[in-house]
Amino acid sequence: MIPRLSQVETTEAIYLQFIEALQKAGFAGDLNQDYANRIVLSTDNSIYQMLPQGVLYPKSTDDLVLIAKLADESRFTEVKLSARGGGTGTNGQSLTDGLIVDVSKHMNQVLEINAEERWVRVQGGVVKDQLNRALKPYGFFFAPELSTSNRATVGGMINTDASGQGSVMYGKTRDHVLELNSVFLGGELWNSKPISDEELDEIKQRDDRVGEVHRLVDEVFTKKKDLIDAKFPKLNRCLTGYDLAHIRDEEGRFNLNSVLCGGEGSLAFIAEAKLNVLPIPKFAALVNVKYDSFESSLRDATDLMEWNPTSIETIDSKVLNLAMGDIIWDTVSAYFPQEEGEPEISGINLVEYTSDDEESLKADVARLEEHLKSVAGQAGKSFGFSVVYGAGEINKVWAMRKKAVGLLGNAKGQERPIPFVEDTAVPPENLADFIMEFRKVLDDRDLAYGMFGHVDAGVLHVRPAIDMKDQLQESLIRDITDEVVALTVKYKGLLWGEHGKGVRSEYAPEFFGELYPELQRIKGGFDPRNQMNPGKIATPAIDGAELLKIDAVPTRGQFDRQISSETREEYKEAMFCNGNGACFNYDPNDAMCPSWKGTRQRINSPKGRSSLIREWLRLMEQNGTDLVEEAKRVKASSFIASLPKRIKNTLAKKKEEEYDFSHEVHESMMACLACKSCVGQCPIKVNVPDFRARFLEVYYGRYLRPAKDYMVGSLECMIPWLSKFPAPYNWAMQNKVLKAIFRKHAGMVDSPTICTNSLITGMKARGIEFASPQLIKSLSEEQRSNAVIIVQDAFTSYFETQLVLDLVDLLSGLGFHVLLAPFKPNGKPLHVHGFMKAFEKAAESNSAMLKELDNTGVPMIGIDPSMTLTYRQEYGYVIPEKDLPKVQLIQEWLSNQKEKLGAFDLASRSTTEFKLMAHCTEKTNAAPSIRMWQQIYEAMGLKLDIQAVGCCGMSGTYGHETQNVETSREIYQLSWSEVVNNPGNKDRLLVTGYSCRSQVKRIDDQQLPHPIQKLLSLLKDK
Repeated sequence: MIPRLSQVETTEAIYLQFIEALQKAGFAGDLNQDYANRIVLSTDNSIYQMLPQGVLYPKSTDDLVLIAKLADESRFTEVKLSARGGGTGTNGQSLTDGLIVDVSKHMNQVLEINAEERWVRVQGGVVKDQLNRALKPYGFFFAPELSTSNRATVGGMINTDASGQGSVMYGKTRDHVLELNSVFLGGELWNSKPISDEELDEIKQRDDRVGEVHRLVDEVFTKKKDLIDAKFPKLNRCLTGYDLAHIRDEEGRFNLNSVLCGGEGSLAFIAEAKLNVLPIPKFAALVNVKYDSFESSLRDATDLMEWNPTSIETIDSKVLNLAMGDIIWDTVSAYFPQEEGEPEISGINLVEYTSDDEESLKADVARLEEHLKSVAGQAGKSFGFSVVYGAGEINKVWAMRKKAVGLLGNAKGQERPIPFVEDTAVPPENLADFIMEFRKVLDDRDLAYGMFGHVDAGVLHVRPAIDMKDQLQESLIRDITDEVVALTVKYKGLLWGEHGKGVRSEYAPEFFGELYPELQRIKGGFDPRNQMNPGKIATPAIDGAELLKIDAVPTRGQFDRQISSETREEYKEAMFCNGNGACFNYDPNDAMCPSWKGTRQRINSPKGRSSLIREWLRLMEQNGTDLVEEAKRVKASSFIASLPKRIKNTLAKKKEEEYDFSHEVHESMMACLACKSCVGQCPIKVNVPDFRARFLEVYYGRYLRPAKDYMVGSLECMIPWLSKFPAPYNWAMQNKVLKAIFRKHAGMVDSPTICTNSLITGMKARGIEFASPQLIKSLSEEQRSNAVIIVQDAFTSYFETQLVLDLVDLLSGLGFHVLLAPFKPNGKPLHVHGFMKAFEKAAESNSAMLKELDNTGVPMIGIDPSMTLTYRQEYGYVIPEKDLPKVQLIQEWLSNQKEKLGAFDLASRSTTEFKLMAHCTEKTNAAPSIRMWQQIYEAMGLKLDIQAVGCCGMSGTYGHETQNVETSREIYQLSWSEVVNNPGNKDRLLVTGYSCRSQVKRIDDQQLPHPIQKLLSLLKDK
């Protein structure tokens, strides 16, 4: 039995007092000092880990004013505050051991769009892609492009003065900030924008912090202008953090925003921003240029810039190969063909052109094409290229490039590419020589690494592969960084070219030299006691205020090495999360992550759950618990013998007599839908359902399980017997009194009823037999060559019997000899709820039967995507690969039967165009199979479009559990509701997942057909 984890690092008294004072002052947002929230926000996308004292989620600017005003009081001068947006920083910019102020949860609204004047006003927590989606109907976009654009907030972009692909043309975030509404320490709310000298003089007369900082910044700029010109490099990426070089704009106006942009929250809180927006280019083209060496791609990029593209990005072979192993490659593989006789691709330049004139664009591309053909095969030049036209297709390639950041973290082995020297910037003409020396620094230490970035701007992201759990390897951080800093000086560049300073601020005094004390004065003007994100960019000139050091801040590896290697291996699906935050994708039409989208709680995300599990493993290790052995003990233990202790522990839990961190972990795990979108979409392939099941197994070795778990877990075993006499069960599920009892005491709602049209009866009526090796052996040669076996699952066989029969009818009508595999529990519900012993038993039994059928050579297909994919995923943890049965999704098999499909042309039907709403597990874990449905429909003269939607909110039995009902409905409303209720979609929507169809029926009282059922109805009509 696992121990109770009662000892965790508690919040300091001064912070508890601060939080209590905020509450009393009327703070309207959320105040979290629980250990779970603190752990989840102790990391970002960097190598560091700092445990905050608590997390504040302000609801409005008024809340920010309260925080800043209270922190300025003498009793709270020790309180530290750090603003946080998307948490995508690679250098610990928002990490703190004080309080985190996260504006992304509530302050995330696009407030005003002025298309005529081309500006938008937003709150700091608005995500960049969210903003661009709101701007698109007006024909505009917010320009700075980021690889993390689907979760990075505007406030975070401003605080790091972010930039990315296309910055040579579009500049940095600062270049698009028109006005900022900021909250200064003390509570002053200030609107900053370019102002005239007369306005500046008036503001400088103020006797408050606003007046003080304007006087100070103006004085520094005026008196130190020559020094500023000397110290600030003339680079496209300029310098993030207190950008003194741009205090005066091109028109000579004073602009405080040049200091605030890139300030990393060390000066003020960004509440709102007024931003310049640009027209979306009407036409675009992308030329994908291939090289036989990465050095060639770098050196050739300088020449390619002479052809005036919008941007040039590069990726190396390591990144490219990782992309090839990810589901995203399915969308772009056609644009990177490997022709026979060509050398292996070792580098790629992505050359983009944009224009409002199509002919002009094509002429530019044609000139580049002619050049590429003329130099093809020459030393140091490319050997091939492809051209992509249209924003839709081009965005697929950019999505692959964006995902490269996370994909590097999915390299094999313990050494994973990590960010710590990965955004250096040098003049583009120096980049190739700089990178060759950079590579030597890594090659001399036998380190692997990946490289990608913005060659047109002289910025390349280099991530060395280091195992931070190894103390010897950890020490390389200092050695490599010092050498890279020296190289940036040699090549007239910067260590901090794009991703802010953060922990790397320690190099600022050396870089700025005699100008650094002026930065300290500016910091002191805004933040005299060093409370705002201390240790970053600059410190006020007071005793005890020091910059953080790259090897003096705790790292994730230091915590993870406290976990035994055996336990880390058992929970490896959580251990390699690198905090890239892809699971915080704001897009409601994207499958990942529904529990995050539905609750906006970071603890309810794959990143959050990975963080919690890592800390839980560490604390268990500290308590002397071997979780690998504990799982074995739970499997071997007697249910009855352990019952008294579990009852006692559960009663204590209900009375809240004893704290146990395991409860906080459990709460997060129970909010997971187990949809497995994380497995397919996370660049690191974090697998929450896997480590969730392992956690639940041992957690319920200490505490009692809820009744619903036993109901769901035993469903597959009970349903064949219940279906023999379904009336009593169906009556119970429909009786109002019993439904209320189930809701309150069993924790289940809206349970489906068993179909009264028996599958066995339907089989007999159609002459369909159960498959067995003996029966298959007795088939004629023609029957066997056309045979296919349908593998049953509990949900469709017993709750959607007609769908199984419709599949039988369709396949029989197409000329196949259909057989049905005998029903055996699949085990998926057992795995979801952590019944690992029972799951393993079910998997072994079912797999043995199916493998016998598989050995006959007759193809096997499953109907429900989630249940079918269990055979190649969850079963793989229990069954040796050679013994796994091959069960295909319907479309994986049927799409290869073009001859039979083509014999039935349905193009003459009145309705020939349909939309597919695919199951989350299917579209994220078997992405290529979605196109196969389109191929099937096309072969029969029909058109099938893929409807972009997120999760439906049901996911197995998640939506039927009382505690999840409201969240389940909330998730459904995010994307499914609008599509289902759109009159234009009537009779056109097709749904592959059983749970999805159930959710639509429950919420909108519509019965949407499976793609197979639509084909059958069209054939019958024909």
